[in-house]
Amino acid sequence: MELKVTQYVVADEIATITLSRPRMNAWTGRMHTEYRWLLAKAEHDPAVRAIVITGAGNVFCAGADSRALEGHIAKGRYDPGTTGELEKPGFGVRPEFDADYAYHFGLTKPVIAAINGAAAGGGLVLACYADLRFAVTGAKLTTSHGKLNLPPEYGLSWILPRLIGLTRANDLLLTSRVVLAEEALTMGLVNAVLPPEELMPHTYEYVRKMITTVSPGSLRTTKRQIYTDLHRDVRAAIEDATVQLERMATEPDFVEGVNAFLEKRPPRWGKRK
Repeated sequence: MELKVTQYVVADEIATITLSRPRMNAWTGRMHTEYRWLLAKAEHDPAVRAIVITGAGNVFCAGADSRALEGHIAKGRYDPGTTGELEKPGFGVRPEFDADYAYHFGLTKPVIAAINGAAAGGGLVLACYADLRFAVTGAKLTTSHGKLNLPPEYGLSWILPRLIGLTRANDLLLTSRVVLAEEALTMGLVNAVLPPEELMPHTYEYVRKMITTVSPGSLRTTKRQIYTDLHRDVRAAIEDATVQLERMATEPDFVEGVNAFLEKRPPRWGKRK
């Protein structure tokens, strides 16, 4: 696929997807199409262990493009702007994950959002569906839907309470107010806040440490358990964890992990997907 509004780079087993449009990296049907295609590309590449999402310049994603909003008015309806068949990264794992943005939960590789600037509306939604979030100092975050007479997009009303609790989520959802990254940190919405020059180095250092010290199989299984367990009771979670424990204890990376621990050296994980 020709990339017009995104960029893609793989280095040190980390795929970086950069949202890149001159209009504040605003989300469009074209960006949605490219983004899903790139997620599928990274998911199926055995050389990729983790995925970082960020924005070009000093904005993460400003949400819906203003021209697209005008287009909705002209058409008298909401138009997602996508054409043709979209890639389906993360689909087929659980029925609950087979939907826009929820497909992130079905991916086998961790997704980390490096929020390098404003994240509004759909841009905030995208960041919330990442597994971890690091933000630049002063970044403005907002749900924004209320000011447009729209509902919380793409399950934001489902995921925000699970990230930061109902009371804080209601604050953001019912007011559509702007919060800075520093306040978002106190809410638990982001994992860390860093100066602009430190955001990407910190993100890559964190991810490199994660994929070096944790086996691919453990990352894959842990991520699946986290989001699956959001939909089931504790007994089912424990029973599944026992099944996974018995299975993974027979794998070569378990032997390698134990040996590395006993020999006090970095593990050398297998390259299996």
